[in-house]
Amino acid sequence: MTVKTILCPTGHLAFTPLEKASFLHGCTLRPDYIVADAGSCDMGPRPLGADQHVSLEAWQRHDLEVMLVESRRLGVPMIVGSASDTGTDRGVDQFVRLLGEISAQHGLTPFRVGAIYAEQSIDSLKARLAAGARIEGLDGRPDADLATLDRTTRAVAVMNAEPIRAMLRAGADVVVAGRSSDCALFAAPLLEAGFSPGVSYYTGKLMECASFCAEPYMGKESILGRIEGEQVEVTAMHPGQRCTPASIASHAMYERTNPFREYVAGGYIDMTDCRYEQVAEKTTRASGQVFVPAPTCKAKLEGAGLVGQRRLAVVGIRDPHTIALIDKAIAWAKGKVAERFGPMGAAYRVHYHLYGRNAVMKDLDARPELAPHELGIVVEAVHMDGRKAEEICALATRNLFYARLPETKGTAGAAALMSDEILVGEAGYEWTLNHTIEVKDPMELFRTRMFAVDAGRVQEAGR
Repeated sequence: MTVKTILCPTGHLAFTPLEKASFLHGCTLRPDYIVADAGSCDMGPRPLGADQHVSLEAWQRHDLEVMLVESRRLGVPMIVGSASDTGTDRGVDQFVRLLGEISAQHGLTPFRVGAIYAEQSIDSLKARLAAGARIEGLDGRPDADLATLDRTTRAVAVMNAEPIRAMLRAGADVVVAGRSSDCALFAAPLLEAGFSPGVSYYTGKLMECASFCAEPYMGKESILGRIEGEQVEVTAMHPGQRCTPASIASHAMYERTNPFREYVAGGYIDMTDCRYEQVAEKTTRASGQVFVPAPTCKAKLEGAGLVGQRRLAVVGIRDPHTIALIDKAIAWAKGKVAERFGPMGAAYRVHYHLYGRNAVMKDLDARPELAPHELGIVVEAVHMDGRKAEEICALATRNLFYARLPETKGTAGAAALMSDEILVGEAGYEWTLNHTIEVKDPMELFRTRMFAVDAGRVQEAGR
């Protein structure tokens, strides 16, 4: 029976640097593949909309270097998906460039890089819409229309395993994929090796976040998956961690609307009857998954659009009277902004983030009535014109000092500024697309290029 092993060093390449020691230990076990995800939508819409990476390039180089040097030494495929945080075309090209530079630095023997591009032009999406395609909203969103696409600055499609499989078949030693389903990165080489879709995608679900599926909690440590038949055994590589039935099962349910289903383009994994067994001190075996194919193949689309320029101010409040009446103080400040700029809405927005009350959970906070002895308030103003955003932010902040509250006798002690300045934030974006679109071929939204890397020189193969 075929047995394959996969080494995963990190759940988000370069968000912070990976821990090298446990990865090198995993490499002594001679894995068949080295796989890591490099992106997420957890950082919000700005990185996609602005086409910027949030992981520092120095850290990206670090993680890619550690992985590439070992994959070339072992002679095994290396797969990285959602390149440079958002999986845009820029991110794919950036990673290809970095691989060339690392190759030159280490004098690596020639290898081939398969690049997969996932970015979608807004015009192409409009054309599909005009041709009758449905861009179907997820999680209660309405279907996308032309107005939705007009608000969208940049969009990517999320690939399943098929584009990655195509590059492996074409002879890529390293695959750099644009926006990808996390579990597809692991499923692709397993499907190519003859494993079923069920165990292939399930392996990816369990391994996608590396050591998050082990205990005690540690980030950025490596895990090794051993796949045989319809089961996968996951082992922690850090000497202080172990994979247990509880840690593996809890991660299988992680970040799911339905804890027993993991959707990919073309179907979903049903984990209802999965079993988890401790088979060694650091290893748990998982099995029982079923892949349920969908009648049609739908690819996910992610898109972000510009909202405006952001300006920020930081205020501290220690006065218990002001804290108790903070909602009235904010209402006063908002009213003064409205007197000057009109009602809040399409032209501008002001947000007050109350750290110490409900800044994290907002209206979902179960205990907003807690009475902190201090409040840290981040005032955020958004306007298409940065100068107006600055003025709005200043007005919305300074009027906290002047709020006319009952029994207040003066401004002394009402609030304290961290620094009497308005901070320039990155531009603000919103999610415009969290949708799916039906495709006849899981490859049709994606473009591929093969590069030959030799002595640091990166050249498209065949040219």
